[in-house]
Amino acid sequence: MKKFRLYITALVLAMAGMMATSVSAQVLRDADFNSIGRINGNGVVRDASGRSAGSFDADGTVRNVSGTAVGLIKQLEIFDTEGNRIGYINTDGTVRDGESVLLGNINITDGKVTDAEKNTIGFARGVRVDWIACYYFFHFFDK
Repeated sequence: MKKFRLYITALVLAMAGMMATSVSAQVLRDADFNSIGRINGNGVVRDASGRSAGSFDADGTVRNVSGTAVGLIKQLEIFDTEGNRIGYINTDGTVRDGESVLLGNINITDGKVTDAEKNTIGFARGVRVDWIACYYFFHFFDK
């Protein structure tokens, strides 16, 4: 009986863990509000079909689908693999490239992503702004 209870407890905990992972995943959407991918709380990026597209490591490393480092995030600054700053995010959600040219904006409140001309290019509510910038502006997962 104790083994059975232990088995049931382990099963319930495993199911709760799976549900927690899927609940924490945030949907990435295009300008027409169609789903184009997901980012879960652990930084795993998936495309619209659910296939892995890359990930964000805890140390700030950005990896593509093959696990190769394609960038690095340090305190709202984005770097390439050679250590060159290729962009940054201001506290108001403004995203600029390494030359301080405006790329667009991420609305911190509703997750709306706009380009430099204020055209909507997507939505990513509940996702870290540095992850949103890497996805929409620096296209790390297109490589």
